Amino acid sequence: MKMLHTMLRVRNLDAALKFYCDVLGMQLLRKSDFPGGRFTLAFVGYGTEKDTAVLELTHNWDVDDYELGTAYGHIAIGVDDVYATCEQIKAKGGKIVREAGPMKGTTIVMAFVEDPDGYKVELLPASIVDRPHD
Repeated sequence: MKMLHTMLRVRNLDAALKFYCDVLGMQLLRKSDFPGGRFTLAFVGYGTEKDTAVLELTHNWDVDDYELGTAYGHIAIGVDDVYATCEQIKAKGGKIVREAGPMKGTTIVMAFVEDPDGYKVELLPASIVDRPHD
């Protein structure tokens, strides 16, 4: 089995694409309109869908707003330098909602940014996947 994508419903597809592509540096992999269903799907990511899991941004044409709910947490992205990435995101107009710094009780540096729909994106050192887990 392989993880393919995570789907997020977005209110404004152009704003979401600007955030994920221009601010976070993802690429638009494909975009399709489905007039019969009145929705558009856009897939974005840091690599091809063949090689890595991506995000599916779903824009339902007749929906103006969504509730995020209490079960959703965040998307996590590994970066080389959390502090520098936060500065780059701020310079591009991104909203940092938790500044870069150590996670409580650890030395792991992390930060949170928020997309135009209020979804949280956690920034962690890319090397975190190499750390031993308890």
